[in-house]
Amino acid sequence: MYSHYMTSMNAWDPRILIVGAGTGGLCLAHGLRQAGFSHVTICERDRTRRDGLQGYRVGISPDGSRALQACLPQDLYDTFVATCARPPRSFSVLDEHLHTLLEVTERDGLNLGTDPVDSEKSVSRMTLRQVLLTGVEDVVRFDTRFSQYAQRADGSVEAFFEDGTSLVADLLVGADGSNSRVRQQLLPDARPEDTGIVGIAGKVLLTDEVKRLIAPPLWKGVTLIFGPKGYSWVSHTMEFPWRDGRPKAGIGRTEAELIGSWPGLLFDNTSDYFMWGFSGARKRLPVDPMPLSGGQLIDLVLQLTPDWHPNLRSLVELSDPSATFPISIRTSVPVAPWPTGPVTLLGDAIHTMTPGRGVGANTALLDAMLLCQQLAAVRAGELDQTAAIAAYEAAMRSYGFEAVRASLAQMTADAPVHDPIWGGPALALMKTALRAVNALPPLKRKFAHAQNDLRNRQRHAALEQLSHTHAAHEQQPAVVAHAR
Repeated sequence: MYSHYMTSMNAWDPRILIVGAGTGGLCLAHGLRQAGFSHVTICERDRTRRDGLQGYRVGISPDGSRALQACLPQDLYDTFVATCARPPRSFSVLDEHLHTLLEVTERDGLNLGTDPVDSEKSVSRMTLRQVLLTGVEDVVRFDTRFSQYAQRADGSVEAFFEDGTSLVADLLVGADGSNSRVRQQLLPDARPEDTGIVGIAGKVLLTDEVKRLIAPPLWKGVTLIFGPKGYSWVSHTMEFPWRDGRPKAGIGRTEAELIGSWPGLLFDNTSDYFMWGFSGARKRLPVDPMPLSGGQLIDLVLQLTPDWHPNLRSLVELSDPSATFPISIRTSVPVAPWPTGPVTLLGDAIHTMTPGRGVGANTALLDAMLLCQQLAAVRAGELDQTAAIAAYEAAMRSYGFEAVRASLAQMTADAPVHDPIWGGPALALMKTALRAVNALPPLKRKFAHAQNDLRNRQRHAALEQLSHTHAAHEQQPAVVAHAR
């Protein structure tokens, strides 16, 4: 299992170095190995496989699932599906007293369900990383911090690391997140900007006491809460098909076998939990949350929500301080095209976005799939390396920065709800609109279809942009030298 890679000694087989073992970088590595590339290396700054963010939710859209399915061996994709949390049953918007403003379910046309590909999935970020590390452990160099790169006379690139070592590659892919050192050198003027929104994330294990506090909408799926002063809340109940390192009783036989034989379970400490995120405009907070400890962050959320439903406040009080942390919400600024060369970027390294649309990880997966397809076309003799990467970069800039703009529109301190004067009326108007949609089935179905389209259209837009770029390239060949 997990090793269905084939190589051909006669095919183009460049040295490919990926900086960053995150979602996009690992997905790309799998796709390249599946396509027959045998000289793939990932350099990761974390010291071990167990390091990294522990246990917070990532929503994988149908677009994200298709990208994973295209890049992973089938048995590993099946393991990914088996290790997802219980799928969401609804999308709800509430007020701070847990009164329903809008609830959309599968009956209204929302694409939920349990289809292995064409459905919404909830996964622990740590679990997803362990799944993606499975089968490529041999190409990951942990505890290796990238410092800088230098292009060589022969068209290759040499990457240097803080420990004094270096590696030479024919293609360097920066997949090293929002603070990407690769991007800082390649595009020194491209820097993420502060949105003015700060968040606090926390989680609490699903004990019997906690389960009694979770109201039905909070239990069934993703829940948004809009409160006074522009403060908002997002939460999700995460239940997994295993407990204490072994499959739970009652799950399907196939799922139990996949989980039981998955080596990543040895490194994953995920347990059922309730996760929450609280956010607001920095200008309306009494203190900057960024330097605060977990316990201080919990106290701050309680201070800011004195009139919120007591169950919500109890869930915050019971949260684990060691798993509570602040987030400064940042966003990339779209950049102009750059000359294509032996260095490129994917994921947050180039298009950091707010969580307002929930498509950051899915966009990184789409990047990985498209870049892999382009390089496979070079391997098949259909394109040269420069043309392939140039087409990928043009498509990625188009759909990636469109996602950035859409995500920023959902999460910026410039929104009316954060205004000290107009925030109250803006919030009241928003609540009225949501109640109207909830009360009118045609509007609710239209809302559900819009949500489905949002979660499915990226892949189509990317492939269309890629097609246009290839057509333009055939009419006007790239001016950058071929870099095979």
